[in-house]
Amino acid sequence: MARFTLPRDVYHGKGSLEELKNLKGKKAIICVGGGSMKKFGFLDRAKKYLEEAGMQVELFEGIEPDPSVETVMKGAEAMLKFEPDWIIAIGGGSPIDAAKAMWIKYEYPDCTFEDMCKVFGIPELRRKAKFVAVSSTSGTATEVTAFSIITDYEKGTKYPIADFEITPDIAIVDPELAETMPTKLVAHTGMDAMTHAIEAYVSTANCDYTDALAIHAIEMIQADLVKSFGGDMGARDRMHNAQCLAGMAFSNALLGIVHSMAHKTGAVFADKGAHIIHGAANAMYLPKVIAFNAKDPAAKKRYGVIADYMHLGGSNDDEKVALLIKELRRMNDDLKIPHCIKNYGADSYPVEQGFVPEDVFLERLPGIAERAIGDACTGSNPRQPSQEEMEKLLKCCYYDTEVDF
Repeated sequence: MARFTLPRDVYHGKGSLEELKNLKGKKAIICVGGGSMKKFGFLDRAKKYLEEAGMQVELFEGIEPDPSVETVMKGAEAMLKFEPDWIIAIGGGSPIDAAKAMWIKYEYPDCTFEDMCKVFGIPELRRKAKFVAVSSTSGTATEVTAFSIITDYEKGTKYPIADFEITPDIAIVDPELAETMPTKLVAHTGMDAMTHAIEAYVSTANCDYTDALAIHAIEMIQADLVKSFGGDMGARDRMHNAQCLAGMAFSNALLGIVHSMAHKTGAVFADKGAHIIHGAANAMYLPKVIAFNAKDPAAKKRYGVIADYMHLGGSNDDEKVALLIKELRRMNDDLKIPHCIKNYGADSYPVEQGFVPEDVFLERLPGIAERAIGDACTGSNPRQPSQEEMEKLLKCCYYDTEVDF
């Protein structure tokens, strides 16, 4: 038996933020990030709609990109003090992910962060509050997923929290919010969405319900992401729907080792000057992982189907896989995303020598590989890598060399 879980309601289209005024409750806390939602007026609108619904509203502001365990604990403390019956998370993946983890701690104050990270081990929520997620970026789709990514900066590692309990009750997918994204964010979140859809389609947990969502998301992203990056607002609106469909697919079909590797490399080089931004990491690693996974016959066939839906040509699956990899690399070029860690600059753009020195990468490689294999996303990857294979794959992602194993 398999399970397919989504939010009870998804409100989409321009103006759907206004649905907040129809919530029934007494208190709502809004969890938000660094200021763009306030700058563009969406935070004030959300607060006003909730007050129109008759609720007392409190704000928890300043959730950082790649939210930390410490931020989660502070937010939970604020919730325990205020006692909301609605948690409203508005913004990109970071505030929504953080608020999901805060929600667990609010409902179960004795729950530790280690407890939260037990895959599908969270006790029943909604004893105190329900959850609304309002997405402002077109990539993470955390507004419809059973996942949250929290960073432990002491360990330099991102941890996925995975449980259907943290699937939001309501998702609001209003493209007006996404129209405010800077172009770099458009690129990174868009390739994150493409990775979600492709990994969901080849995952060992795929099914008829997730396949349809994943394939249509891939078609939409191929058609609209580069146009959105170029400033086409119609394409940007469509991308907001596409990333949500990809999220519905991967929340139920799960992911693979592109995400495992991105989780374990994102913060591990922070002491050298920068994070590897999650969406950019996925974009760099995806072509390499496709080449690795395509050694599995079932995965190769599925990549061939993806290439067909993308109208890439090819007379057999080997040719189709090669053309799929070529197309994804072309998209990375169009979106100004580097092809490998070696050329990843501190500002995320391609440079001759990136911020991760070769000797540092090689020194940390065994530990990164071991943690990537242990990541929650690895289990549903179509080909299970050994320690040696994961190290070789990560080297290919550092140097941009061919995957021939």
